[in-house]
Amino acid sequence: MSKETREDSKEKAHSSQHKADKAPEKKIAIRKITEGVRGIVRLADTDVDGMKKVKGALLRIKGVGQTLANAIPSAAGVAPNAVIGALPEDQIAKLEDVINDPVKFGIPAHMVNRRKDPATGENIHIHSSNLVFTRKMDIDMMKKIRCYKGIRHELGLPVRGQRTRSSFRTGTTAGVVKKSVLQKAAPAAAPKPGAPAPKPGAAPAAAPKAGAPAAKAAAPAAAKKPEKK
Repeated sequence: MSKETREDSKEKAHSSQHKADKAPEKKIAIRKITEGVRGIVRLADTDVDGMKKVKGALLRIKGVGQTLANAIPSAAGVAPNAVIGALPEDQIAKLEDVINDPVKFGIPAHMVNRRKDPATGENIHIHSSNLVFTRKMDIDMMKKIRCYKGIRHELGLPVRGQRTRSSFRTGTTAGVVKKSVLQKAAPAAAPKPGAPAPKPGAAPAAAPKAGAPAAKAAAPAAAKKPEKK
């Protein structure tokens, strides 16, 4: 091995090591753990991040929206900007009571998601897994009584009067031909003036198959040269 090749290999090794030293280190997200704050809080059958504020934590519960998340802390007597992981157990229990029955704690009936329940006739609020189960039961009931909405659910079609010409199209895709294109193509398909009209009852001429070779014109018998004897 020559002296020049050794020097070149040393320079390459030194440059690669220098680049490796300069490479930025990947930042690892380290979650700060505050003393006295729980990492996860169980609220209304949902695991909530304990570092979030009360309003943001309530939005993680299925069935609780922005409006109700603003009203629940006020009804429960909890500061909406307080960290939920730092709240004592009695305030967490009060929040859960308000979520289970908002009307009882003074929240208006128009803010709950099930007014005049068919079974009880009361204004109730359903959340988390009960919301999924109740929705499924309602759809099954509509299918059972064969109402319009139930039939649309069975067919997999939109229920609330949406148009289906351009939306909710399933199956194989088919091209759409506009009326203007059809109108332009109609004169081209019409017979030329002076052309003999087809006989009534005659079968239409068969169109040549795509890719088939063109038929050769038959030569008349008189055009054939006589054979030499």
